[in-house]
Amino acid sequence: MTRRGQVAPAGPRILVLHGPNLNLLGTRDPLIYGVTTLAEIDAELVARGRARGAVVETTQSNHEGVLIDAIQGAAGRCDAIVINPGGYTHTSVAIRDAIDAVGLPAIEVHLSNIHARETFRTASMVAPRCVGQISGFGAQSYYLGLDAALTIVERKRAERR
Repeated sequence: MTRRGQVAPAGPRILVLHGPNLNLLGTRDPLIYGVTTLAEIDAELVARGRARGAVVETTQSNHEGVLIDAIQGAAGRCDAIVINPGGYTHTSVAIRDAIDAVGLPAIEVHLSNIHARETFRTASMVAPRCVGQISGFGAQSYYLGLDAALTIVERKRAERR
C-alpha cells in the first residue's frame, strides 16, 4: 500500500540472455537440448514473469560482445539476470567480468546437465559470479532460474521496506 502521492514501485525487471547456438533450439541435437524452441521458452518466461508482476526481457546472440553489452545495459534498468551463456560458459572471462561489474544477482542456467557431459563442459567461468546455477532440466531450467531471480528480487525489495 502506498501513501497518497507516492508511486508504487514498478514490478521487477529480469533480463534473460541466451548465448550462442541457442537460436537453434528445437532442431539442434534434440536428445540433448530437447524439442522446445527458443521462441517457446521466451514466451513462457514472459508469461511467467507477467503472472508475478514482472517484466521479462529476452535476448539471444551468437556474439560475445552483444551479450556483454546487454549485461552492462542492465545496470540501473534491470533487477536481475538469468543467463545461459552456451559455449561461452567455459571460456568467457569477459562475460564473467561483466556480470561481476554490474552487481546484479545472476542465475546461470543450462538445458543439459553440464556436469554429466564432456569434461570441458563441467567448468564454468561464469558460475562463480552468479548466485547459483541450474542445469539438466531442459526448458524448465530457465523457468526455475526465473523463479529464483524473482524470489531474490522480491526478498530484497521486502527488506528495504
